[in-house]
Amino acid sequence: MLYDIRLEGMEFRAYHGCYDLERLVGNRFVVDMKITVELGRVADDDDVTKAVNYLTVYGLVRETMAVKQRTIERVASNIIGAVRERFPQVEAVECRVAKLAPPLGGKVGRVSVTLRG
Repeated sequence: MLYDIRLEGMEFRAYHGCYDLERLVGNRFVVDMKITVELGRVADDDDVTKAVNYLTVYGLVRETMAVKQRTIERVASNIIGAVRERFPQVEAVECRVAKLAPPLGGKVGRVSVTLRG
């Protein structure tokens, strides 16, 4: 049986962007994730050590967001890779990275990408 873990609205100040100014002054980003996992014995045994620990996932996202990248596609890909490496029982990860108020020369609330892996 599969189940999903969702971490929604994780907000970070980070320095991703293709423009030098973005990489210097930073911006606000929001990360949303859906992690699909095989349930195994987690529920039967009521054992958190057998589960994908969402506190650990949050830490992986925070660490990954701290590494400057030029594209949010690369950021999302790195987050998926970190989660899959730490938790081999993961079946799939969906990761959305949004840059709030991107510098596009007009009023835009956010721009985002969603990767599935």
